[in-house]
Amino acid sequence: MNGLAVLSERNFRRFFVGQSASLLGDGMVMVALAFAVLDLTRSPAGLGYVLAARSIPMVAVMLIGGVIADRFPRRRIMVTADVARFLGQATMAALLISGHARIWELAALQALHGVATGTFNPASTGLIPSIVTGGRLQQANALRGLSISIGSIAGPAAAGVLVATAGPGWAVAVDAATFAISAIMLTRLRLPAHLPPAAQSFLRDLREGWNEFSSRTWVWTIVTVASFTNMLFSAFLVLGPAVSEHSLGGPAAWATIVTAIGVGSVIGGIAALHMHPAHPLRTGVLALALCPLPTLGLGAHVPAIAVAGLAMLCGIGLTVFNTLLETALQHHVPDKSLSRVSAYDWFGSLAGQPIGQATAGPLAAGLGTYPILWLAGIAQLLIALVTLAVPAVRRLPAGGERERSTPVPTRQES
Repeated sequence: MNGLAVLSERNFRRFFVGQSASLLGDGMVMVALAFAVLDLTRSPAGLGYVLAARSIPMVAVMLIGGVIADRFPRRRIMVTADVARFLGQATMAALLISGHARIWELAALQALHGVATGTFNPASTGLIPSIVTGGRLQQANALRGLSISIGSIAGPAAAGVLVATAGPGWAVAVDAATFAISAIMLTRLRLPAHLPPAAQSFLRDLREGWNEFSSRTWVWTIVTVASFTNMLFSAFLVLGPAVSEHSLGGPAAWATIVTAIGVGSVIGGIAALHMHPAHPLRTGVLALALCPLPTLGLGAHVPAIAVAGLAMLCGIGLTVFNTLLETALQHHVPDKSLSRVSAYDWFGSLAGQPIGQATAGPLAAGLGTYPILWLAGIAQLLIALVTLAVPAVRRLPAGGERERSTPVPTRQES
């Protein structure tokens, strides 16, 4: 099957253009935001506060976003979120360019960004099956993952040029424009008419989503694995720069390693376009087992170029895993609860990350950097391998009821 055949579908093509622009902006803004905050505060702590102001609301509203996305038109929610992010980033750009920005203002605007993203993501997972032929869902998810990977490489490079030549405010302005592009592309989708579910309380909606999530062993098992993996992988992200500074050649070595993850993600996205495993989660978990390799490489004192090679394998594995998991959710979870289940997935998968980020440094200070890297890497590998012993994960078949459906919308969603 042609790995790009999904681009022949007009709805997905428009969605993909908008998302690619937005994801490129996401790659730009982290560099721009870092230099903007450092220019204001001259302190890494200030950057930490601003990033926390963005990530905490994002996770906090994720479950609410899932309920909203299963109750109201998903496209409308996504457009609203994109408009909010456009206004927030445009305001921040104006403050930075004019020289009137203050740190609390940046934190507040990033909190708005986090809330909007927390409502956008569950709606996006639920929208894709309505704009793509069932048999092409994996292609659609793989292309979206490929956009994320390319944005993570091209975005920082473009932001670096803009920050150096025009200032961080202009890079943030470009990021704002990408959300406008995404919103415009979303408004051009032709979708089936939205049929609202029966009215009931928010808590009952949330409970039904939990029941759909918890009743599927393969879902909550994989989300638990993802949460622990994100927590343990934080050891690599937190301790890696210090190891690079001490023994691998400094910031240039770390930049090479991080870039290698992005390159691997691109390769993984291309691979996911063409693979058709009979048991997708079995393949996905095996791919996830590549994730601990760079952590173990740092722990083993291998040269920077070898760690970069292992990081590239990690990037391949993460992208393949994420693509196959997203597709499995879209195939096997009913549309009426897909966004709520996706929200529990996002929430659970991200829950362990701040714990790992907060504890990796103190643990390394008490037990030593290299023992913590070894423990984190081995634990990740064991968790992935043990997961394969769960029959519901190992035996989940490809496809599902959506494989037999072909959404060719004829009516416009309100």
